Amino acid sequence: MKTVLVTGSNGLLGQKITEQVLCSGGFNLIATNRGKNKFPIGEGYLYQEMDILDKVQVREVLEKYKPDAVIHTAAMTNVDTCHENNEVCWQLNVAATAYLVSLCEELGIQFIYLSTDFVFDGLNGPYKEDDAPGPVSFYGESKLAAERITQQMKGNWVIIRTILVYGILKDMSRSNIVLWAKGALEKGNPINVVNDQWRMPTLAEDLAKACLLAVQHKAKGIYHISGKDRMSIVDLVRRVADFWNLDKSLITEISSDSLGQEARRPKKTGFILDKAMTDLNYKPHSFEEGLALVSKQLSEIIS
Repeated sequence: MKTVLVTGSNGLLGQKITEQVLCSGGFNLIATNRGKNKFPIGEGYLYQEMDILDKVQVREVLEKYKPDAVIHTAAMTNVDTCHENNEVCWQLNVAATAYLVSLCEELGIQFIYLSTDFVFDGLNGPYKEDDAPGPVSFYGESKLAAERITQQMKGNWVIIRTILVYGILKDMSRSNIVLWAKGALEKGNPINVVNDQWRMPTLAEDLAKACLLAVQHKAKGIYHISGKDRMSIVDLVRRVADFWNLDKSLITEISSDSLGQEARRPKKTGFILDKAMTDLNYKPHSFEEGLALVSKQLSEIIS
């Protein structure tokens, strides 16, 4: 049985990977994060505190467990925070990745790097894996820099790019667009939503499955992983409202420019998923199927 080490295991994707390993087996899992474990079950895998910025600790952990694969989910992903804190963003997204890559190369470990649609400029989406990147934000630049370091690794590397991940956990440290829209509309709060950005929202369970499929299939190269439905952000929010029978009159369409955000966002991304579907047997849920799963999990958390 292969041993997989996950960085950022307290995050949405990290916890969904833990969940999938516990449900379906097939892997020995080492979950790592800075601080205490947030996953509600403590058995069936190992949890190890690990700060990805602490090189001594990272080396100790990788040498101790000798995993077959590292799935590197830990990152600074808030676009505006990355814009405001360039140095911290670079340390977390690029320098930490570079060190992990060098260790995985040295120890013969498969390295799976989680990236983003924000490496593209959003002028010609949806994108194939070999389309030319051109980030418009510092966040996108940092993720592309880490991609390029990963691609130079001598050994088995995988880059998984994804888009607008959503899902629910018992212990959520951060919200996502689905939960934000649902929460605001349930409270009767009017919301402004951009109508000039297009995405393919990704269910966290689908992304977790894809990460494990990449290990299982000994994949190498770049893979695009997202949901199957492409929509504008305002349409996404309307579909959330429709699903939970919420008041769509509370939604006001606005342009991205009217938000006055310093960090730019690509306008139209989206992925062509053929490669992942063929090579990894990746089968994404539709957006409404994803919302149904979130709804079921929410009712389980409440009960």
